[in-house]
Amino acid sequence: MRLSAFAVKQITNYQFPNMSNIQASIITIGDELLIGQVIDTNSAWIAQRLNELGIDVCHRLAVGDTKDAIWDALDDELKRSSLLFITGGLGPTADDITKPLLCEYFEGKLVVNETVLEHVKAMFAKRSRPFLDRNMKQAEVPDNCTILFNRMGTAPGMWFEKDGKVIVSMPGVPFEMMAIMEDEVLHRLQQRFISDAIIHRSIITAGEGESFLAERIKDLEEALPSYIKLAYLPTYGAVRLRLTGRGADKIRLGKELQLRQEEIANRLENIVVSLEDLPMEHILGKCLVEKHATLGLAESCTGGLIAHYMTQAMGSTTYFNGSIVCYQEAVKEKTLGVKHQTLEDHGAVSEQTVIEMVQGAKELLGSDYTLAITGLLSGTPDAHNTEVGTVWIAVAHNERTLTKKFQLHYDRLRNKEMAVQMALLMLWRFINGKM
Repeated sequence: MRLSAFAVKQITNYQFPNMSNIQASIITIGDELLIGQVIDTNSAWIAQRLNELGIDVCHRLAVGDTKDAIWDALDDELKRSSLLFITGGLGPTADDITKPLLCEYFEGKLVVNETVLEHVKAMFAKRSRPFLDRNMKQAEVPDNCTILFNRMGTAPGMWFEKDGKVIVSMPGVPFEMMAIMEDEVLHRLQQRFISDAIIHRSIITAGEGESFLAERIKDLEEALPSYIKLAYLPTYGAVRLRLTGRGADKIRLGKELQLRQEEIANRLENIVVSLEDLPMEHILGKCLVEKHATLGLAESCTGGLIAHYMTQAMGSTTYFNGSIVCYQEAVKEKTLGVKHQTLEDHGAVSEQTVIEMVQGAKELLGSDYTLAITGLLSGTPDAHNTEVGTVWIAVAHNERTLTKKFQLHYDRLRNKEMAVQMALLMLWRFINGKM
């Protein structure tokens, strides 16, 4: 809904007060993070939740399971931040040193907490597992911390305060950390700290690179007030424009961001995909639901990855019929009815083949919209001298079939991911009459 001229004037003339920002640091502990054995998803999740409260994460750091590294990290991060979040190192084994280290750092002593002990025993009993002496250590906590109950595991979280700063230590297991944050931490932060509201608005675009986008909206970006920032976030085949506003008056800020989002979207109308910050597969799923339409796939080079993305959204059963993974030429022939002569004359990676793939999948799956994809993502040119990185995509609806050739230039995995995103975007454009 557009804002009235009077409302626009009121909003743009309003002076949002400047408030001191609350800054936080995140330390993730574990050798497995440093050697790439485990990907750190905890930091991203924590940062998102803090951002919703108006708390900026100014630094993220991963350290190994050594006392000196953790101790030095604590010293450094407490110099720059008033909030410090730590994950990892709270288990019962010898390499889990976070808890005794924090006890020493904050000059406390480990004591058995009876509430935690009963919880740990109950969890072991529920799982019909023996309770070992080693597990008793899970109930030991520093006597100068506030216990953060962990309903999902045996290691409690800990809340320390020192010199007006707050330090929160939680397990590294993601679902345990999330439970403690939701149950124990977030409401404490809201009560303890006063912060500006932070609001984001997004515009998903496709078809132009970020430099061209920046040129088209240069005047609008320059006109943004100091409390609203614009970021360009490119991804495979698309660019997400993210407006971020900060202010004490959340309602006024939201209206201001709505206005700015609308101005930019109107300027870029021909390449706007969505004003919601959603992945392409979710945007496409919503589009299919609105049209009461179904989708079927025939995948060769992507090996079922498009189907994986399309079934990520809850409720995808209402619009997704299925996918035929036809990696080998024989499967293309026997399952989809691709002619042997077509493969002989033109090869598996060709416009002729992808057309017959999409037609066969349409008939087999009975979908309203059908997409087929075939490509050569790595290796060397095939017998038909197909250039490596060549991808053919076909989309079909009723009697209309459209094909497009893409030429990718990266490694195998990146080419595969790009092929998926190009396919989803092409299908969205096809459905919405933009090609």
